[in-house]
Amino acid sequence: MSLAMQDIEAAAHLPGDRSRQARALSGLLLVLLGFAALLSLGTGASGVSLGAAAKSLVTAQELSPRDRIVLFDIRLPRMVMGVLVGAALAVSGAVMQGLFRNPLADPGLVGVSAGAGLGAITAIVLGGLLPASAAALFGYYLVPVAAFFGGWATTLILYRVSTRRGRTSVATMLLAGIALGALAGAVQGILVYVADDAQLRTLTFWGMGSVAGATWSKVLAAAPLICLALATAPFLARGLNALALGEAAAAHIGIPVQRLKNTAILMVAGAVGAAVAVSGGIGFVGIVVPHLLRLVVGPDHRFLLLNSALLGAALLLCADVISRTIIAPAELPIGIVTAVLGGPFFLWILLRQRGLLDM
Repeated sequence: MSLAMQDIEAAAHLPGDRSRQARALSGLLLVLLGFAALLSLGTGASGVSLGAAAKSLVTAQELSPRDRIVLFDIRLPRMVMGVLVGAALAVSGAVMQGLFRNPLADPGLVGVSAGAGLGAITAIVLGGLLPASAAALFGYYLVPVAAFFGGWATTLILYRVSTRRGRTSVATMLLAGIALGALAGAVQGILVYVADDAQLRTLTFWGMGSVAGATWSKVLAAAPLICLALATAPFLARGLNALALGEAAAAHIGIPVQRLKNTAILMVAGAVGAAVAVSGGIGFVGIVVPHLLRLVVGPDHRFLLLNSALLGAALLLCADVISRTIIAPAELPIGIVTAVLGGPFFLWILLRQRGLLDM
């Protein structure tokens, strides 16, 4: 490793005390995630308590057939889906903030959220026009499949627009993302306008996000892409740390900047595309979680990415528990809960930054 690289690594990495603090926080978040998972398994209108859920998992206690279905076929896939989606959104947000060198960046900047929303709305409103053979092929999974491919198509268009002569411009990507998001929003508005009442209800619930419809089939469909993305993220940490000093400085010390951008964009597109496809639009997790952790553990992505995954998963599970208990036996879309939790925090971020600028 060159002397310049050593200097940058030392600048990006945490001092000893803060490094221990980051590791301690990882342990604390792991405990919080475990508690949130048990709370998710033990919460619901069916009467299977938290204690019964914990005992059945630890001691294989016999459950009635009804309780076994509730616990293992309804609540457990919902809990696993919440962990996957929360971790995917939070880690993707951390990667985007590092790539754009902006703590207010979120995964939607690569266009995947807008594209996934357009794909899902198109499937909901126009899915009835498909031939019977196509409808039978996709069945219940038509909306998730359309959302996933819509997200990927938008990301590929965005990448093509922002890449010239083998180099991707982050600034162009940001502006193109805004333009594509506006265009996708306009098409979505047209589709919403022509939708009937039943379709409007489905559109509203999907757009606000939920993991209530989680099944093992959906979990197995989303898990490979999300797990691959989460496994790839730690390998980006060193490059993202160097990128904080600018693309020229990172390239000067041997960081393959273009390959880093390509990998980060593909990782985020895969993770967020899969997450949005199975859960709908869930906001604020990807921006609030990594920004909060930056205030606590600093900018070192070695610790930031891991802690983002843990806190994102725990936050989404807690939001899901709130969504199904606050107006029980009915449920709120989980996106409403994350917006209520994340909106004030986002406002606090803006006010805090303004206060720092005014000092």
